[in-house]
Amino acid sequence: MSEQEILEIVGRLEDPELGRSFSDLKMIKSVTAAEKEPAQVCIELPTPAYPQPERITERIQSALSNFGDVNVELTSTVRGNETGGKVGLKVKNVIAVGSGKGGVGKSTVAATLAFGLQTYGAKVGLVDADVYGPSIPHLTGTTGPPAMVQYQTADGQTYERMQPIEVGGVKLMSIGFIVKPEQAVIWRGPMLHKALTDFLQRTEWEELDYLVIDMPPGTGDVALTLSQTLNLAGAVIVCTPQQVALLDAVKAVNMFRQVKIPLLGVVENMTGDIFGRGGAKQKAEEMNITFLGELPIDAGIREFGDAGKIAELLEEGNPARPHLRNIVEQTAMEIVRQSLDKPGLPTLEIL
Repeated sequence: MSEQEILEIVGRLEDPELGRSFSDLKMIKSVTAAEKEPAQVCIELPTPAYPQPERITERIQSALSNFGDVNVELTSTVRGNETGGKVGLKVKNVIAVGSGKGGVGKSTVAATLAFGLQTYGAKVGLVDADVYGPSIPHLTGTTGPPAMVQYQTADGQTYERMQPIEVGGVKLMSIGFIVKPEQAVIWRGPMLHKALTDFLQRTEWEELDYLVIDMPPGTGDVALTLSQTLNLAGAVIVCTPQQVALLDAVKAVNMFRQVKIPLLGVVENMTGDIFGRGGAKQKAEEMNITFLGELPIDAGIREFGDAGKIAELLEEGNPARPHLRNIVEQTAMEIVRQSLDKPGLPTLEIL
């Protein structure tokens, strides 16, 4: 069997997640065939957080079963639209995590999404944009201030950039690293805008696959700032199952739509006996938004967050791990789905 024949057969197969052919998706990285040797097919996944990739191996081997042994190698890259926009970020995908109201576990979902993507091998950053109530330092057990590093331009001018604080392979930036924990931040909109743009533009993020932004609850300045400065991959809405939370989640959905930020989907947090179950999924279906998964109400999740060990929720054996990995995978795949037909944006160099 020739390499061209293998390429044609595999190219016609549909990806089990994306529903389009491997040829159309440009996922076939290489094909080799030699006499008396198993054929080799290398498939490049569009994200390392691809769910159940073994399905691809099984599909290819089944399609080629009449032609002898076939070895399937799976590699991965992170597809994106280089969403750095006007502030020069070298980031493939920027994800905003928001909610219609406070107290629904938005920061927990944002942090575990960031650390979850990192566990798959992606390069990830996390911005705590909730300047009035920063939670990321507490959830991750980190303190500041961030180091300032001087750089020099080609013409001899110097400038400074903040170094993000790194925990478990994830780069972090928060107002909580700069102000004291008990200090209230009393800012008007312009100062909020400046702080957020500094976190994005004046921080030495380097190249990232994903940058997760933990937004303030409700609707307001931050979403508008993000829509004006970045071409976001999309927003994740976090809510709890009860009706009063869903009403506020609908407002958040409408806010993102109004400022032209794509919606990746909805996460239902604190699912269980106290708040009920399924309300967010039903509301997502009504609003034609992807349901990304649920996170059960569990004292263990709170305990890990209170102890500053939120990343440990993703370790083997933790009861929350399967739920979190599902949310991570579904979010990553929704970014891929929405980016398939979008042209990339150029990355700008801004000091």
